[in-house]
Amino acid sequence: MAALPSLRQLSYLVTLSETLHFTEAARRSFVTQSTLSGGIMELERLLGGVLVERDRQNVRLTPLGEQVVARARVLLADAQDLMRLSREMSEPLTGDLHLGVIPTIAPFILAQLLDEVHKQLPKIQLHLHEAQSEKIVEKLEHGNLDMIVLALPFDTRGLKVAEVAKESLFLVCNKADIPSSQANNLDDLDLSRLMLLEEGHCLRDHTLSACPIGERKNDHRLKASSLPTLVEMVSANLGFTLLPEIAVRTNMIKANPDLLVKQIEAAPSRTLALVTRKSTPLQSEFDVLLQILQKITQDLH
Repeated sequence: MAALPSLRQLSYLVTLSETLHFTEAARRSFVTQSTLSGGIMELERLLGGVLVERDRQNVRLTPLGEQVVARARVLLADAQDLMRLSREMSEPLTGDLHLGVIPTIAPFILAQLLDEVHKQLPKIQLHLHEAQSEKIVEKLEHGNLDMIVLALPFDTRGLKVAEVAKESLFLVCNKADIPSSQANNLDDLDLSRLMLLEEGHCLRDHTLSACPIGERKNDHRLKASSLPTLVEMVSANLGFTLLPEIAVRTNMIKANPDLLVKQIEAAPSRTLALVTRKSTPLQSEFDVLLQILQKITQDLH
């Protein structure tokens, strides 16, 4: 059998692809630069092709290098799952669990989630990571996260998906915004006043899927970086927005006397889901966490 690349060599290449800097990649890999460079050169020899282009100013992956990195990420994630499987068999429901949650879900579930995990999984150390959907899906695929909570529809790329809850989006406007407050469906709304989250938030895409506002690249409407900011913009009567049910049931909305929340016809919806890799060794943790999330969202709705 021909010699095969080692996981360490593949790890060096993946880290270099993230930094495009040999010194920084070596630092992150806890090796000297010469060790990392030598490992990548040996990997190139084994594979029979150039993976990295180097000059004095730039480091870039070749097309072959990009393909190798994509496959290496899968191999490394599977190797991590293999190590976790051994621990899970000998000590189930113990150790660290890294959970990613998107910003339009996280604020509304985290307090109850932490409390329930502490009660039901007392030997699990839960580490929470908040980021937009594309980022946490990538981290899950790469093995940096064990599970993620996000909203569908979103491309989960063959990952294992379990539904937590379905929820509609509600119209939220200022009570002084008479045209919006009297709307009964999307057609009644002046979509030029629709306010959205910034690019990258799946809630933005879920809203746009039902709201034809023309070419998005030419869209100069006001955009918010977070849900609290979006709510403040609506409170200032700068426009209206559509928010998920778990958001409109909270004090962020209820405590604001200027806001009106209304369910309208043909409003878009989303599905909250718990997602993991198909190779996960943490099936027991996944099942318990799914039940916890379903109970929390049921109470919120």
